[in-house]
Amino acid sequence: MKKAFGFFIIVLSLPALWWISTNIKTEINIAQAHEEQMTNAIHLPEVEAQLPVTLIDRNGQTFSEEYVEWRQPLSLQEIPQIAQEIFITSEDADFYTHIGFDLSAIIRAVVANSNSNTTSQGGSTITQQLVRMRYLSEEKTYERKLTELFYAYELEKEFDKEAILTMYLNESYFSNQVYGIGGAATYYFQKPLQELSIAEIAFIAAIPNNPSLYNPLKNYDQTKARQERLLDTLAANGAITEGEAKNYKADAITLNVKDKIQSYPMYSTYVLQELKWLIAEKEGYADRLSSTDNEEEKKKIKAQLDIRLNTLFQNGLIIHTALDPTKQQHDEEKISAILGTSPWQAAGAAIENQSREIVSLYAGKNYEKFDFHRAFQGTRQPGSAFKPLAVYAPFFETTSHTPDSIVNGGRYCVGSFCPQNYGGYTYGDVSIRTAFRHSYNTSALRLFQTVGVETAFHYLNRFHFRSIVEKDYNYAASLGGLTYGVTALELADAYTSFIDGSYVLAHSIRKVTALDGTELYSWDTQRDQIWSSKTVKYMRELLADVVANGTGQGVYSNSSYVGAKTGTTNDYRDYWLAGLNNEYTAAVWLGYDKPQSMQQLEEYKIHHQLFNVLLE
Repeated sequence: MKKAFGFFIIVLSLPALWWISTNIKTEINIAQAHEEQMTNAIHLPEVEAQLPVTLIDRNGQTFSEEYVEWRQPLSLQEIPQIAQEIFITSEDADFYTHIGFDLSAIIRAVVANSNSNTTSQGGSTITQQLVRMRYLSEEKTYERKLTELFYAYELEKEFDKEAILTMYLNESYFSNQVYGIGGAATYYFQKPLQELSIAEIAFIAAIPNNPSLYNPLKNYDQTKARQERLLDTLAANGAITEGEAKNYKADAITLNVKDKIQSYPMYSTYVLQELKWLIAEKEGYADRLSSTDNEEEKKKIKAQLDIRLNTLFQNGLIIHTALDPTKQQHDEEKISAILGTSPWQAAGAAIENQSREIVSLYAGKNYEKFDFHRAFQGTRQPGSAFKPLAVYAPFFETTSHTPDSIVNGGRYCVGSFCPQNYGGYTYGDVSIRTAFRHSYNTSALRLFQTVGVETAFHYLNRFHFRSIVEKDYNYAASLGGLTYGVTALELADAYTSFIDGSYVLAHSIRKVTALDGTELYSWDTQRDQIWSSKTVKYMRELLADVVANGTGQGVYSNSSYVGAKTGTTNDYRDYWLAGLNNEYTAAVWLGYDKPQSMQQLEEYKIHHQLFNVLLE
């Protein structure tokens, strides 16, 4: 009877046992999956924190900084021991012994929270706080708290205590978009952390506990009060004596808040664009773009380049440039003064002859950073300022003619292209020197036809005119008639070939380094020989003659040599001047952003005045 009853009980229990075992198995699977998810998650998240990108001028001085968050990461060895002790004693006394979380502290926090019917933070170790900063939101729920424990435990398995403390001290938020104790030192005191006094270290260490409440720029007294409590904690733990704590509390705390350096935006905006071109060149993106006509493929390559740039920006960069701050300021002020309150705009570039470096840029009146930059983005028809590059230099390079050779200045057509000279005048046989001096269009077209379109563009394509397209391969190019045009910087860059016949792309960037000084990128400086010495001699003669006797009268320079060529487009919509002296090669454009006639300005020669500024 007992056996039968027992068997009956077992049979009745089978469904319950099956239900229990099934649920246990499910819970085990869920727990395993959850653990696997947590383990994987600790490896996957990337911490995206942009470090500063610093621009340095030729004198070694910072003139611009690019950052959203101010950070200056330090190794643990660079962080004074007293700073480490402040955070450990105040935030996590058992940091070096726990496994990522402190169970007893959590229990105390849970009891306190249940008694107060709230879910306030409590019992968080430094590891948990790091997890929260890196991977989790700040929502105050038990579910988030449980996730935090898993992450903290996994983080402790992945990294040693020193690495965790280093990350914590470098990623803690110190208010005002400042992250890390190294950044806090340079932001609030403009000194390296190692040069701060113990009182100053304790002062900035007070901030992360509650960055809003202890924001020293808004709540200085509350920050100071917490600093004093931290010093008392250090004394209580034997890190300092009570007497030392008293003395440190009495030390005056004088903030010296860092301003974001944003000088010379006309130059810095271009530098950041040139950086993109430099990386595209050095890492193969430029070659990939030039080798495909597929627009979708080009979009994909450009997106990859943007991702690469973003990665570099996040790691922080130091960009060493050729900026001459004295000249940049001089050029900006004088050109803007010449333009005054007029509705005209201008663009200009000055390149140092010896180094072929861009030393100053004029982006436009009332320019603000990242506005439309007329010096390198403002493509306009160059008019006759293009003739030296497209016509005369190729003509001398491919023939035995000289500036005294004869060319006709009468009416001339190539197919349906029948340009006129200025004022509709016609001329007979004149010297090439005379045709160049007075910019006869019909003479230029005759010479261009002698050279040939393909040969002319063989030379033009050795320069970096980014907006010249296949449709420009026609006779209108001889007079600067292009589909989109050129920029002032491109024109000045090409004119550097008249210094000595050699050419290398003018650049503003000398080198790009990582924050530790490791060189990452620099431009190639090897020059190509574009023009023979004979061609250079003839071109410099002609350019000097324009200044002395032709359309360039009004250009002056203290240099022993100055040569230039003017350019005026149809209906006087654009005025150009490009040329060089012994020190600089420069180009300026004058016009309206929305093209319209400026014929009334012709006699004032305002573009001559602008050009003179760049050569000073």
